[in-house]
Amino acid sequence: MKILFGREHFSAGLPWQGLAPFLQGHEIITCSNDAIAEFIDDADIVVPFGARVDRALIERSHFGFIQQFGVGLDTVDIEAATQAGVWVARLPAGVTGNADSVAELAIMQMMMLSRRLRQVYAAWQEERWGQPPGIALVGKTACILGLGDIGTALARRLHAFDMRLVGVRRDPKQGAPTGLPFISIFGPDGLRDALGEADYTIVCINYTPENHHLLNTEAFQAMKAGSFFINISRGGLVDHDALQAALKSGHLAGAGLDVFWEEPVALSHPLFQQNVVVTPHIAGITDAFYYGGARTFAENIERYARGETPYYVVNQVARPRFS
Repeated sequence: MKILFGREHFSAGLPWQGLAPFLQGHEIITCSNDAIAEFIDDADIVVPFGARVDRALIERSHFGFIQQFGVGLDTVDIEAATQAGVWVARLPAGVTGNADSVAELAIMQMMMLSRRLRQVYAAWQEERWGQPPGIALVGKTACILGLGDIGTALARRLHAFDMRLVGVRRDPKQGAPTGLPFISIFGPDGLRDALGEADYTIVCINYTPENHHLLNTEAFQAMKAGSFFINISRGGLVDHDALQAALKSGHLAGAGLDVFWEEPVALSHPLFQQNVVVTPHIAGITDAFYYGGARTFAENIERYARGETPYYVVNQVARPRFS
């Protein structure tokens, strides 16, 4: 089968062709995000990886399977795929190295903000020793929004830093992840109460149209004054204008962002004039996820090629459109 990847490579130095040993008997095709329409007609399987797969592309093509190399499916029209008989699947973060990689980057951003990395560089260049003073993670409270694979991986690491843990999850009756001493678990209706307890709020929720701009003006106002905000999930969850206002007013002390309302994002945006540390959507871009994801990815490709229902699907297809 012809597998079309909607970006030229996983990352510099890690080409999609490196997955060939896992995909023997299949052809790997690559293109840029904005050129996917030029290549999609020949594809049997589509891997978006940032490319937009909308209704028009789905309806004009013959592919029967959209398999994301990762978790995010915000660029895929899942409803149109379902109606066309196209399976849509993601890779589970917990068994591919993705959750571990993303959790590590969240902590990196927390520490960059806490230890005032920008001011540290300035002090070094100006030969000012012993400053600026930093903020230690120990004893602080972290509110983790979403306790799936990534949120759980993050909680394990933050517990090792002796942080206090507060969680928000869709079904609070599920309680805390096994073995982790959360102070409290809130449901969606307790979001603002949870935010008010936290020195750090970290977003680990999957994006859906229903939770678009979940983090809005009211949510930022509910956060503890002087706290930090980290988003390693999806940009659509955050009203970036509201975030900018919360930072500019001083209510929030800083923010760490790996994802944005549009990508690539304009570096001239006034949000970045505030105390914000940024990374270019690289939380899951590691060797651990590249190789760990490859195995799970290949297993699902083979399952689809045999005419079986893929694992990790997010839709139910009554009449599959097999290519």
